Amino acid sequence: MRPRNLVFGLLLLSVLAPILLYTDSFSSFTPSFKQEFLEDVTAFILPADTSNLNVLPQGESSAVLKAPIGILYTDNHSKTILTDKGRALSATDEDAQSRKDDIIEQVIQSANQEKEETRTDREADQESHQLKQRSALNSDKVGEKDALLTKTNKQTDQLPMPAAWDQQLRDQLIKASVYLSLPAMKSNRRFTRELRMRIKEVQRVLGDAIKDSAMPKNAYEKWKAMDQLLEKGKQMQYESANEVKKLRAMLHSTEEQLRVHKKQTVSFATMVEKLRAVLHSTEEQLQVHKKQTMFLTQLTAKTLPKGLHCLPLRLTTEYYNLNSSEQQFPNQEILDNPLLHHIALFSDNVLAAAVVVNSTVTNSKHPSKLVFHLVSDRLNYAAMRMWFLVNPPGKATIQVQNIDEFTWLNSSYSPVLKQLHSQSMIDYYFRAHGANSDSNLKYRNPKYLSILNHLRFYLPEIFPKLNKVLFLDDDIVVQKDLTGLWSLDLKGNVNGAVETCRESFHRFDTYLNFSNPLISNNFDPRACGWAYGMNLFDLEEWKRQNITDVYHSWQKLNHDRQLWKLGTLPPGLITLWKRTHPLDRRWHVLGLGYNPIVSQIEIERGAVIHYNGNMKPWLEIGIPKYRKYWAKYVDYDNVYLRECNINP
Repeated sequence: MRPRNLVFGLLLLSVLAPILLYTDSFSSFTPSFKQEFLEDVTAFILPADTSNLNVLPQGESSAVLKAPIGILYTDNHSKTILTDKGRALSATDEDAQSRKDDIIEQVIQSANQEKEETRTDREADQESHQLKQRSALNSDKVGEKDALLTKTNKQTDQLPMPAAWDQQLRDQLIKASVYLSLPAMKSNRRFTRELRMRIKEVQRVLGDAIKDSAMPKNAYEKWKAMDQLLEKGKQMQYESANEVKKLRAMLHSTEEQLRVHKKQTVSFATMVEKLRAVLHSTEEQLQVHKKQTMFLTQLTAKTLPKGLHCLPLRLTTEYYNLNSSEQQFPNQEILDNPLLHHIALFSDNVLAAAVVVNSTVTNSKHPSKLVFHLVSDRLNYAAMRMWFLVNPPGKATIQVQNIDEFTWLNSSYSPVLKQLHSQSMIDYYFRAHGANSDSNLKYRNPKYLSILNHLRFYLPEIFPKLNKVLFLDDDIVVQKDLTGLWSLDLKGNVNGAVETCRESFHRFDTYLNFSNPLISNNFDPRACGWAYGMNLFDLEEWKRQNITDVYHSWQKLNHDRQLWKLGTLPPGLITLWKRTHPLDRRWHVLGLGYNPIVSQIEIERGAVIHYNGNMKPWLEIGIPKYRKYWAKYVDYDNVYLRECNINP
């Protein structure tokens, strides 16, 4: 019995002794000691190179994954806890570990909370560091990566896929999705197509990893290919951003220029408005001045100078002092001889008619063949006869007639004579304030109401026995022999004249109203006009084609002045339409009465020069440089000119 009790007591001692021993050890584990222990555990950091550690499977419990730093796993699966004094607490016994769970759990929770934050930051830094190193590697590093890839692939044949690789691949997918949504990337179809292919490959890798819990062998190649493509996209985006910056800079510069230009435009517009106002005011003043000038010009043109008014009075007085025998011209028996060169001149200006006759005779090679048929009005008839009685035209023959002696020329026969004497025509030409009057001052010239101006349309009636007549205006000067005109073949035409279509305003549409169907249906608006002043008329053709009746019919149609307004040229163009033979321009040079730039060479080679216009050479408003060609045929020593104070 005693030995049994002794054995029982020893066994009890062996059981209680360890309990007391450990109780004593834990009683010395004070709060301060706990704090130092936690600080040591927290401060403990594993080396950065963890590539040699075995990776943990994803299926392991969260308690194992959250193992604190400082717990080492050995080959026999024992756990060793490092303390601040370098001691190690071992436990291979599961019961002892359960007794310490409360204290260790506190340490683990505190350490893991801080470690997880540090670990996350470190992993992010490592990932960024690795990406930078990867982009900076040259071609020599490619071999090392391939070797590492081979090694990794061998390891991944047995190991599950790490969380870091999983996260990087998912990050690549996010970046790729962002690139696909960028406008700059969408415009590059090749890049977009390749990026979508890489996305599918990475998604396939992730799918395989989730399915097999292991990283496929080609995971690194796919990651690398995606990384290179994303780097390319990043470069493209960077270039696009630079282009955007440049475009913004250009846009800003353009906006600045536009703003400056807008200010300049506003300033320019203001200036233009001011200039327009000034121009409008100037135009109004110019119109007033133009009207005044035209009025004075017209007034001067239709008002004879004092000397020219004196001359016909003195000549008329002298003419009626002559007896009847002294009032007759010689050679009156040859006036109807068709073999001679007959010239028709209708004028009420003695001095102008004298220059025409004198210049023609002076430059003629056969003056004895010349016969002048001069017709004047009642007021100037006696003065005209007296002048040529005392100043005979050399060997030439002259006849002076009074238009009042043409008894056949009356309003019942001539429509134009009836119109000229009507009150409506007088109001139209002279009463500018009237409702039906015309404001153009050139219409208000007495010559348009003078029957002498229209007498050219009655040549066959005036000279019934003649075949050809050369018609001359009284504002011309003859500079060459005109004998050649009578031998010209007019080729069946009635009129031989010089055309004036070198200037656009001398065409038919200038003189005729083509808005009227009577004109537009019968004539060409661009047809070339011709000039009165020196015209060769074939009177036989005239009578054969009944030109006078054609003229009368058109005059009747123009009773309300809707076909043309004034003068003798418009009805002449109509009456002699397609009946005019063009002469060489040297026969008749025009414009000396209005155009100051007529060539001197052209003037000097012209057979006849014409002072058509208001600036007649006998008026003060005549163009001075042209006056000499007219004045050379005026005998200023003539007694009548001296008495009337007519000087060069």
